[in-house]
Amino acid sequence: MQFPSDEALMTGPSALAEKTAEKAQFPEVSPDYVAGFATIVGRPNVGKSTLTNAIVGQKIAITSMRPETTRHTIRGVHSTDIGQLILLDTPGYHRPRTLLGKRLNDQVREALTQVDLVFFCMPADQKVGPGDRFIARELRDVKVPVIAVVTKTDLVDQGRLLEHLTEVAQLGDWAEIVPVSAKKNKQVDVLVDVALKYLPPSPPLYPLDALSDESDEKMIAEFIREAALEGVREELPHSLAVQVEEIIERDRVKGQKSRPLLDIHVNVYVERDSQKAIIIGKGGARLKHIGTVSRQNIEQYLGRRVYLDLHVRTAKDWQSDPKMLGRLGL
Repeated sequence: MQFPSDEALMTGPSALAEKTAEKAQFPEVSPDYVAGFATIVGRPNVGKSTLTNAIVGQKIAITSMRPETTRHTIRGVHSTDIGQLILLDTPGYHRPRTLLGKRLNDQVREALTQVDLVFFCMPADQKVGPGDRFIARELRDVKVPVIAVVTKTDLVDQGRLLEHLTEVAQLGDWAEIVPVSAKKNKQVDVLVDVALKYLPPSPPLYPLDALSDESDEKMIAEFIREAALEGVREELPHSLAVQVEEIIERDRVKGQKSRPLLDIHVNVYVERDSQKAIIIGKGGARLKHIGTVSRQNIEQYLGRRVYLDLHVRTAKDWQSDPKMLGRLGL
């Protein structure tokens, strides 16, 4: 099965359904089957990627306590007997400081034009603030239902949750308000059931066993960036980028029954030499830790053993360099 291209997605859900159906054979489903796209929006660091992973049932989006962790729209797929929900996890809306920041906001706005439904995430452990109000205003012109998703409910008591639900209800005219804890997997199934009510009748748009259409290269880069983000200084998350240069399968050794090792060559980019020293660490200890942690996720994702060859390079002010952003797919 070949997944739809980004160009196909940009033509909208109905066109995407036609292009996908032309290339794949799907099992028969109920005439009442529904399928469609939902985009997840919200301020940075409100739990969008954690919610995506919880709905899909597997890690496909990296998570971090650092804002602006998500840098591109990630598509995850959740299929049931009655419908298929395709999720677009978007970067967090924010006040952009660089060309990268502007492009991330553009991704969010573009995603809003392509979907059947919107999840607007607001964390229960934070009061509704200016960023939430800004997004709520942006969503007033959206022509599809918007479900307000109150995330991180495991971090507050019942009294604070009820207070937050009231604040959210007063913020806009939502189709539904659903409190969830993606981390504890509470009410996630309820959110899916609610979402399916708003999707149009359609055969599945993806194979029923599909979880995502992300390329291996992009997922590998994201796992490495996630490992590198943990425990670094405030400025580094924005200055860090990862590019997979090549993936080479080693020759099978005579008599070897297991699949050959994959050699994965990766560039980790920062903007200043001082940042390069932070990522490498004393005696290369931090870079080794990044490789160890990310390799575990990569091997679990690919289902095979890999060797990571990580190189840290300086690309001055890459966040404002159109050519560099193009190389990184941003």
